[in-house]
Amino acid sequence: MFANLTSFALNWAVTSLALWVASHVFSGLRFADASALIVSALLLGFANALVRPLLIVLTFPLTLVTLGLFILVINALMLMLVSLLVQGFTVSSFWTAFFASIFISLLSLVIGAFLPGNDVPLRPPPGGRWM
Repeated sequence: MFANLTSFALNWAVTSLALWVASHVFSGLRFADASALIVSALLLGFANALVRPLLIVLTFPLTLVTLGLFILVINALMLMLVSLLVQGFTVSSFWTAFFASIFISLLSLVIGAFLPGNDVPLRPPPGGRWM
């Protein structure tokens, strides 16, 4: 149980850090205070876990036609949704959300690569094999 909680807290911290850095890189992404940043990171995690998969399923034909590039639009929409729900977090435009979501994803990936527990070698699942 504590392993899951630790993993959740680390992901939350990485997302918070990535959002904070993105707010300094993109002028259209602003946080009123630290609490807005922390709540936004938490809500972005929940939106990515609950709403994003539903949108991906509903827009699968469009995602297929665009060879997966529409997922970048879905990521931007998740960021805009969070900005609508959290008071003190503003995103100025869709394009700011689009490029900021790419930046946040890449930065989170880089930071997450240096965290402990991510050094598992690439191998097939137990009792299974790759096709």
